[in-house]
Amino acid sequence: MNTLEYENTQETKSHGQGNFPFNIYLCSIPLDFTTVPLHWHNDMEIIYIKKGQGNVTVNLAPISVKEGDIVVVPPGQLHSIEQAENFSMEYENIIFNLNMLMTPLGDSCTEKFFQPLVQGQILFPNYFPTDSCLHPALSLCLDTMDEICKTFPKGYQLAIKGQLFSFFYGLALASPAPLPLQKHKSLDHLKDILKYVETNYREKITITDAAGICGFSNSHFMKFFKSSMSVSFMDYLNDYRLTMAARLLLSSSDSIATIATETGFENLSYFNRVFKRKYKCTPSFFRAQSSEP
Repeated sequence: MNTLEYENTQETKSHGQGNFPFNIYLCSIPLDFTTVPLHWHNDMEIIYIKKGQGNVTVNLAPISVKEGDIVVVPPGQLHSIEQAENFSMEYENIIFNLNMLMTPLGDSCTEKFFQPLVQGQILFPNYFPTDSCLHPALSLCLDTMDEICKTFPKGYQLAIKGQLFSFFYGLALASPAPLPLQKHKSLDHLKDILKYVETNYREKITITDAAGICGFSNSHFMKFFKSSMSVSFMDYLNDYRLTMAARLLLSSSDSIATIATETGFENLSYFNRVFKRKYKCTPSFFRAQSSEP
């Protein structure tokens, strides 16, 4: 299960199609899940907090968010979402491909803004709290898209694109001039290893396997990962597997033994033990509790 497959279990206002790759997912923490692990993708993502509060990270920078706040995640940036202790949070996850706003040749919007954005040459704030001077304009675009997606009127694609262009105009006001393209090797290495875990967590993964993805020695890799993530690689891998297992417990009827195997745990008793350590209950109780009205 890919990290972003959690979206498939959520109510969807707009199901993206190949020629209109735009989606709005309604998500609830901890009702649907407690965390979305650190990951990245090539789509644009907007996180719009509707109720409560929680925690979001973008390129390892932590952001405490509350109702009304907006977090913008450009393509390729690492990000995660998780529950704030003792709080719940409802949010919209708006995900779309920038290609839907770009033209192949001779378009100034593409050349001056969208292409540099995809390439990481434009920087703008990721976080727009409710007291930001740009928040009213940005939230108006998001609220308008919400209304459009309630009924999908004829030509709604035009209306959605219009609001996205207005939203990006607001971001452009917050952006400096395009910057020289910079490569951040440490962040790139981290993205490579996190994508490797996301793709292969079901299989046996060793320190040597992970270090090889980055071209590091085992000792250098362990130091690099711990300094970047503040947790050891094996602890991160176990936690990721447990997160995926918890989602399967909620979304499938597979046996606990099958789910343990599907998420990379070779030993059922070990799986039960570490699951209880993370979630403070057994896998069977976790599943039963979630099904209660």
